Amino acid sequence: MTSPFSSASGPLVAIGGAEDRTSELEILNKVFDLAPAGNQEVAVIATASSIPDQVLPDYDAAFSRLGASRVHSLGIRDRQEAADADTVRLIEQSGVIFITGGDQLRLTNVLGGSPVLNAIRQRLQDGAVVAGTSAGAAAMPGTMIYNGASADALRKGAVNMTFGLGLVDGLVIDSHFLERGRFTRLMEIGASNPEHLGVGISEDAGVIIHPHGILEAIGPGHVILIDSRDLASSNITDLSMGEPVAIENMILHAMVSGHGFDVEARRYLVPHELGAILTESR
Repeated sequence: MTSPFSSASGPLVAIGGAEDRTSELEILNKVFDLAPAGNQEVAVIATASSIPDQVLPDYDAAFSRLGASRVHSLGIRDRQEAADADTVRLIEQSGVIFITGGDQLRLTNVLGGSPVLNAIRQRLQDGAVVAGTSAGAAAMPGTMIYNGASADALRKGAVNMTFGLGLVDGLVIDSHFLERGRFTRLMEIGASNPEHLGVGISEDAGVIIHPHGILEAIGPGHVILIDSRDLASSNITDLSMGEPVAIENMILHAMVSGHGFDVEARRYLVPHELGAILTESR
């Protein structure tokens, strides 16, 4: 498989939602620490949220506490605002771009094909960190989940997929993963497209997607990986819509902070292995 990662780009951080924004700020601190040297400006994009006026002040306060020189609070409610030159300029000068939770379909509808999304992609390519929580995380890949039952999604057609923001390929990300019992959502996706690695992120947990194809778990929660690349068999092509899916040899990993995964090699990395790889790649 051709690598979906670019060695020239900056890190992505996908967060499972409900991250601490008022106390220890563990995950947000990790995000802020990844900013390129000398650039402590943060752009917070609340397009996905239905209550941006309530969400944006929380992130403004959190990133200010962490030492941000400026925090740009960007609601971006429609496609006209997603084309605004001043908004684009604020993104272009930020070292951290943070996308809040809410509705990932609103994100792709408002930002898809826009100057704002082009600016985000360029900043990532230039080395800025792009982070997203909940819907902001789920929308990051080229393919995203936007609907599907949590309890019994291991049925043909039970999970709705569409194009995401295209910040990374080869992954499908699901948030609030353990709290909402979303295992079968990623299993159904793995059965239909074994090439995609399923990344399920619990609340107050995150995963750094390093440019060279290494995943690093952060925060106090779990990151669950569902790897279907060596799938032996599945009945999914023989089924009618809604019928139960059978799967042989789907692999599951549960990562905690300090553990990692090599996406190309499909290899779990214990802390000393992850540390050695990250040190070598710097």
